[in-house]
Amino acid sequence: MSETIGQVFRGADAVAGPSRVELEAKLFSGLADPKRLALLRLLVGGPRTAGELARAASLSPSSASNHLRCLLECGLVALEPRGRYNVYRLATPAVGRLLDASARVLADSAPLIEA
Repeated sequence: MSETIGQVFRGADAVAGPSRVELEAKLFSGLADPKRLALLRLLVGGPRTAGELARAASLSPSSASNHLRCLLECGLVALEPRGRYNVYRLATPAVGRLLDASARVLADSAPLIEA
């Protein structure tokens, strides 16, 4: 059985709270920032400290920290304190798969997206 737009947007069984579509929109809104996306792409290669990420992404330490906090609060990255350093990694392999999927979509659709 197909869902109506209303069911998809509100959730067929939802009583209160954000729908799945609204949550997905928030996820993609977080990914839409080029700096946050760059930080995630850097973490595909493995865990890095906040300082390493800031340097690699050409961000100030405070800017990198703000973006990493956003990614942490969204559940896209995980944090492991190691002595004086905070080491970040992708929260789950699914985040890397999402980035891979977006690269495939972009490969197919780049000219249309640019237009």
